[in-house]
Amino acid sequence: MANVTVIGAQWGDEGKGKIVDWLASRADVVARFQGGHNAGHTLVVGENVYKLSLLPSGIVRGTLSVVGNGVVFDPWHFRDEVEKLKVQGVEITPENLQVAENAPLILPFHRDLDGLRETAAGKGKIGTTGRGIGPAYEDKVGRRAIRICDLSHLDDLGPQLDRICAHHDALRKGFDQPPVDRQALLDALWDIAAFILPFAKPVWRTLNDARRSGKKILFEGAQGVLLDIDHGTYPFVTSSNVVAGQTGSGTGIGPQAAGFVLGIVKAYTTRVGAGPFPTEQENDIGQRLGERGHEFGTVTGRQRRCGWFDAVLVRQSCAVSGVSGIALTKIDVLDGFETVKICTGYKLGGRDYDYLPPHSADQAKVEPVYEEMEGWQDSTAGARSWADLPAQAIKYIRRVEELIDCPVALVSTSPQREDTILVRDPFVD
Repeated sequence: MANVTVIGAQWGDEGKGKIVDWLASRADVVARFQGGHNAGHTLVVGENVYKLSLLPSGIVRGTLSVVGNGVVFDPWHFRDEVEKLKVQGVEITPENLQVAENAPLILPFHRDLDGLRETAAGKGKIGTTGRGIGPAYEDKVGRRAIRICDLSHLDDLGPQLDRICAHHDALRKGFDQPPVDRQALLDALWDIAAFILPFAKPVWRTLNDARRSGKKILFEGAQGVLLDIDHGTYPFVTSSNVVAGQTGSGTGIGPQAAGFVLGIVKAYTTRVGAGPFPTEQENDIGQRLGERGHEFGTVTGRQRRCGWFDAVLVRQSCAVSGVSGIALTKIDVLDGFETVKICTGYKLGGRDYDYLPPHSADQAKVEPVYEEMEGWQDSTAGARSWADLPAQAIKYIRRVEELIDCPVALVSTSPQREDTILVRDPFVD
């Protein structure tokens, strides 16, 4: 199987955009299979910086790109993102981009509900991006969703509007908000339909045809396994399954198509928003990691929390997502530290743990057990071979491999495409 699935193996923000872009040069199709426009991917190509959140990263290279049915789709954001990339010289047409006909839409009242809930939650906030992702997934599961294919049947939308508005009107009333303005919603859908519908295709057929003809498919995940609705640090998670097993149901191609699963792993750990973070460094070390790593969310602009590498969490992520090999990113951020630390286990209530307990209260109380290693003073930035890396950096990478029970396939040493060390070719192995 020549396919590759790329997922984040931490809390997102691991540098998936660059790795997908780098792999896309050798893929025939790039497909998104979950999440929405809460997925920020930054691509650096020479002097150009592209910030994507809904579109697959392969679109910058002109590779056929697919948005699968597992994605919740904001049509207005899609139009804005397409227009923004057009200004940057990236031409996006139905010939190089397809969107699943059966993908559910994110509607204005989904964004409203997201914000109202988060504001009302007080100390119970979970750190949502406020873009309507969760409410849109709820409507999909609740069989109320309006989907892309409905844009070609807006004259017949009445019964679906009745179902979805009955649900949201009751919720809005509880927040002392007026009911959904159905006519305004219909007008907005009529306005956007002509832009969206040319991209709407049966992508399950496109992908299955590609597989049968021997083409290479690159599946692009969003967020990270620790934000998975089932396997993440619940309830501080996203609203979709992030693990590699979602590739099949999120695109309509079947589970056997995932191929080589490449887990993207940052050489340290970051998290945006609320939730447990055992190795967080709320001190000069955390600040130094954040400043050197430019740790601000692509989508929200929020400063990321920073800490030492947590091998316990990454080992767990690799196990539940069937990771074949990892791409270790941002190793250059650790340049210059006299010593570096890796979390190898936890202590909680006198008990040792080699995994993260499932309950949020326990997750917040675990104490990390660290292994300390000698750092390196020479720069790793821009390295493109093992010979370019300091000996202590190589020791660090090898120790990470041992602790997470998973080999390193790639090492990224800067945001630039070419600054990548290939250890194991995902499209071949």
